Parts: sequence; C-alpha cells; structure tokens
Amino acid sequence: MFNQVLPRACARKVGAVRTTSPALLRYSPSASLLQDRMTWRRGYATPSEEKDLVIIGGGVAGYVAAIKAGQEGLKVACIEKRGALGGTCLNVGCIPSKSLLNNSQIYHQTLHDTKNRGIEVGEVKLNLKQMMKAKDTSVAGLTKGIEYLFKKNNVEYIKGAGRFEDENTVAVELNDGGETTLRGKNIIISTGSEATPFPGLEIDEKRVITSNGAIALEEVPKRMVVIGGGIIGLEMASVWSRLGSEVTVVEFLSQIGGPGMDSDISKQSQKILAKQGIKFMLNTKVNSGDASGDNIKIEVEAAKGGKGQTLDCDVVLVAIGRRPYTKGLGLDKVGLETDDKGRLVIDSEYRTKIPHIRAIGDCTFGPMLAHKGEEEGVAAIEFITKNYGHVNYGAIPAVMYTHPEVAWVGQNEAELKEAGVKYRVGTFPFSANSRAKTNLDTDGMVKFLADAETDRILGVHIIGPNAGEMIAEATLAIEYGASSEDIGRTSHAHPTLAEAFKEAAMATYSKAIHV
Repeated sequence: MFNQVLPRACARKVGAVRTTSPALLRYSPSASLLQDRMTWRRGYATPSEEKDLVIIGGGVAGYVAAIKAGQEGLKVACIEKRGALGGTCLNVGCIPSKSLLNNSQIYHQTLHDTKNRGIEVGEVKLNLKQMMKAKDTSVAGLTKGIEYLFKKNNVEYIKGAGRFEDENTVAVELNDGGETTLRGKNIIISTGSEATPFPGLEIDEKRVITSNGAIALEEVPKRMVVIGGGIIGLEMASVWSRLGSEVTVVEFLSQIGGPGMDSDISKQSQKILAKQGIKFMLNTKVNSGDASGDNIKIEVEAAKGGKGQTLDCDVVLVAIGRRPYTKGLGLDKVGLETDDKGRLVIDSEYRTKIPHIRAIGDCTFGPMLAHKGEEEGVAAIEFITKNYGHVNYGAIPAVMYTHPEVAWVGQNEAELKEAGVKYRVGTFPFSANSRAKTNLDTDGMVKFLADAETDRILGVHIIGPNAGEMIAEATLAIEYGASSEDIGRTSHAHPTLAEAFKEAAMATYSKAIHV
C-alpha cells in the first residue's frame, strides 16, 4: 500500500503489531442492564466506578470513538456538554448547512431553471420558517440516532462539562445540576473547535454571525458581507444568495476555496458563483467593522495596501477559519500544553505526553474535517485495544457543497510544483458527458494529477455535479496506490456522471475518447 502522509501521520498497515509497548488489557462491561438503564436516567456515572475509557467531547470524533470502544468490549463513558451528541458538525455545521444548501438550491432552480426543462410553475414563495424547521428535523433525528447507538453498544452518555482533576480523574459539571467524577484507565480528548472571531466585531449571531448564526437567520438579509472565502464562507454565501440576499465575499488571498483547492478549480468555481450573483473581492483585507448603527460598516482595502472603501450590510458573516477548543479542560492540572495554534500536541498514536491521554479531531493537528475525526476515533481505539491503527492523511477528501460541488483528494498542482514532483495532467469537461448534458447541468470538469514516471495518482480535483460523491472513487484509488490507467481501464456504467472521471483518467495516461 502506498501512503502519502503529513507529519505525525498514523499510516500503518492493518495487522502490524507494535513490540515497543505491552498490549493493553481488554475489558467487558459488567454492569447489569438495570444499572445501565438507571445510569442513563440519572445522566451520571457512579463516582467509584473506573472506566476503561473516558471520552471528553461527543462530537463526530468522540462519539465514533465511543461506539468503536463499546464494540471492542471496553467500559466507556462519553461526556458532552451541548446536551446533544454530534458536536458542531451535526448540530450547527455540516448537517444543517447541507439541509439549507439542498433546499435553497431547489428553491433557486424552481425560480430560474424550470421553463427550459418543460416545467411550468406558478408563483414560487419562500417559507424560511419551514425551511429552518426541515433543517432542525433532520438534525434532531440524527442526534437521537447516535443516542440509540450509544445504548446499543453500552456507552454511557453523560451530559455535562468535563475537566481534569488529575491524570486519571475527570470531574463533570452536570447540565442538570450537581457534579460527579469519573476515573478512566484511558482518556480521549475530542473537544472540537470553534469559529475564529474577528477582532473588533462582537459576535451576537443575529447581525454579526459565525456559521452558527448563518444557519439560523430568521429573515433573508438584504445585504450580507462574508469575511473569508473558504469552504464555510462560500457555502453560506450560496445559501443566502439563492434566497435573495446581495452577498459580497471578501478574501485576503488571491483565490477562493482555501489553499487546498487546485487553482484551476478555484478559478472555475469563482466564475460560476459570480454568475449566480455572488460578488467577490479578492486580495482584500478587512481592517475593521462597526455594528453600532442601523447598518454594519466594514472597512476594507487592498491586501498590499491602497485606497480603502466601506461596505454597508445588514449581516456580516465571520468565516475566517476555526480554532481548537480546549477551554475549561483543566489542562494545567495534568501538565498538558497546546502549541501556538491552540492544538494539543500528540504522537503518531494520538498520545499526549501522558501516554494514556490521547487527543483526536479538531483539537489537534490536521484538517478540521468531520470524516478525518471519524477515522482518528476508530484508529485511537485500535491503538488502545490492538496496538495498531491506520489513518492515511494523504487520502482525506474535502468537499464544498456549493452548486456545482467542488471536491478534491491528494495533492494539487501548486503542492507538486513546490515539492519538485514531475507529474502529468488529465482533464475532462462535464460539457462532454452525456448524463450531464441530459441533466442540463454541464458546468465543471474532472482533473487528474499523476506521477510522470509511474502513473500513480497523486491528486484528483472535481468541480461539477455530484463531485462530493464521485470523489470517493478517487480516494479509494489513492488509498490503494492506483494508476490513472487502472481507472481508465475500469468499466463505468453508461450514461453516468462518473464516466467523466474515467475519461479524465484516460486523458492522463493516453487520450480521452469523447472530447
């Protein structure tokens, strides 16, 4: 297996066994069913009871680790102060935003793209309250589903805020009042991240908002300014632009989408989103903001200096990134420190300098992606129970759920050039794909990057319909060290959007057929 990894990556073949440390014992739950039920009702653990594993944080990384630990027979407790499992992703991030992205796209398409499809519609109205209700219903169903999985796998769910008392003891301030303590042979910190604030703009989640407020506005703002042209900013810009807001995205860098997005894909994305009505100000820095008046005033100027200007808006979305959240953990009590970016420092097995205390997800290194946290959750438990685990950080996909979607995995051209890697490029446009043509949805392309000598796939970048699903094939190919010829010689059903993926692969090692 070929693995491209970042520093401290945990890429390890399944079956590899460490000999440098003794295998940890595995434990089986001994509490009776009645005790388990009573514990769930009370919402706290018996103070004298020692757990095999205590997890602080019930977000994606934490709850996946908890379920995996339960499946492995460990006696595990998961502490979450939100009162709902799933963390930022499920409650105020990935899941609710995708609900709004999907439904706002249906609304926008109904308004602007039905007549030429032979569909005559009458008056189309936005019911924002109902759209938000649909979002909340999806979230509620999923959080309850995780609670069910906890019960199924004998995971104790404790609603409260955890903090270290010593290296094996966690005190929990319970949401319903009172406090309890837990002792754990192993402890995992998975406290996630929070939106990075902008100096001088006080977040109220009504007019000055983060992504949390962006999924809960009660009316469509006439004008919105988005500070930050990364994935979160662009997704929320898309939602509110489709619903009728005049949206301006201000980005300090020279391209949208963040440094991971390939420059060719970024340019296409910006061009398409601009056609949809979003205005862009690139190479522009925000100097200050004033929300004291009826209108919010944002002072901007060219990133390299120049004449400034003032942007007026009703709502400003601060989307300049996220930072690890470790507030209130009592790290000082156990001698744990964070780096200059606020991240917990870990080794290749997710261990802090205290070996039985591990950290996973957004509170430590790597991209702040839910699926990255999931993989780490599983790997961390495997290290505890089996002494091996696996996460290939060179095969972590990223998706931006605008329309069209943007997705990528592996390296982009800028990274390959910086590393001095010789590579070939193959592309195929959706405008030449039969399924995209019949769907009248032909914007975008698939782009392959492969090693010039070995043809091994180094990166795949897609902008177009269904990109977020199609990237899974690319991720699997990179995980198993496939070549572009491997993909090009694999039959893909016709007519499908995935044929564009095959044709782009063919264009990389030879020539595409349908262009």
